[in-house]
Amino acid sequence: MIVTVTANPSIDRAVRLDGPLVHGEVQRALDAREDAGGKGVNVARALRSAGVETIAVVPCADDDPFRLLLEHEGVPARRVPVAGRVRANLTITDPDGTTTKLNMPGPRLSETETSALVEAISVSAEGAEWIVFAGSLPPGVGDDFYSVAIAAVRERWGARAPKIAVDTSGAALERVVAGGRPDLIKPNELELAELVGETLDGGTDVIASSARLAHLLVPHRVGAALVTLGGDGALLVAPDGVLRAHAPRITVASTVGAGDSSLAGYLIADVSGADATARLRRAVSYGAAAASLPGTQIPTPGDIPAWDIAVEPYAS
Repeated sequence: MIVTVTANPSIDRAVRLDGPLVHGEVQRALDAREDAGGKGVNVARALRSAGVETIAVVPCADDDPFRLLLEHEGVPARRVPVAGRVRANLTITDPDGTTTKLNMPGPRLSETETSALVEAISVSAEGAEWIVFAGSLPPGVGDDFYSVAIAAVRERWGARAPKIAVDTSGAALERVVAGGRPDLIKPNELELAELVGETLDGGTDVIASSARLAHLLVPHRVGAALVTLGGDGALLVAPDGVLRAHAPRITVASTVGAGDSSLAGYLIADVSGADATARLRRAVSYGAAAASLPGTQIPTPGDIPAWDIAVEPYAS
């Protein structure tokens, strides 16, 4: 089983335009859709569709519309009641795949609600192989929330504690890497550079720089890093070396959820006993398939083409 934690879930509203987005103009939408979202929820949706047992831990009131969306999509969840309403995010996609996102801050959690969320995470960890901490943190929750929750899980379950995967950014990622020692992080190249205090310019060799920056963290502060690089594929940086996967050629419909899907693909392969090469190949397959789908759709196994994705050792 894999537990996902989404401290700041969202109702993801996706709008597809018939032309490029123009500031200040009234435009026509071709269609729109709503999904239960948030990075951890997206991972749980992909896991469930692949037949992997999962449960999504989310703060959500009984009468929140988000609950109905979650139940409609059949995602098993442990809900922690909170006073505020789950935020609604808006994604606008141009015909060429250019995506504009408007992300709301989310409801403010009280100390009592935050403590209840940590307790729900700790309880849900029983028997799990992985816990995925994913996404931003809501107002009222400290930047160290993920580290606090990881410590609670490890204290309760000891040697039986699950492995920890983290997909977040900014101060939350900095704090969890500094104090939580996760088994896996999944940054993109910009998040990785921010984490180690560097800036990437337009002439940077993204493969070489990402491998170098990840080596500053692996294995001293994190167990491994899955670095997603969009059209440049992905890197898996582990203590025993670096693997590079090349991305397949696709027509991009929307990049929303592609990183979440990459992490889900990696975990789907991992719990099936796949080796590092197969895990990285599955991660890139899921990420590319997600980018090929409109809106915030998360790929199912049937959406994954039979791509021949090249994976090779990378000597940095």
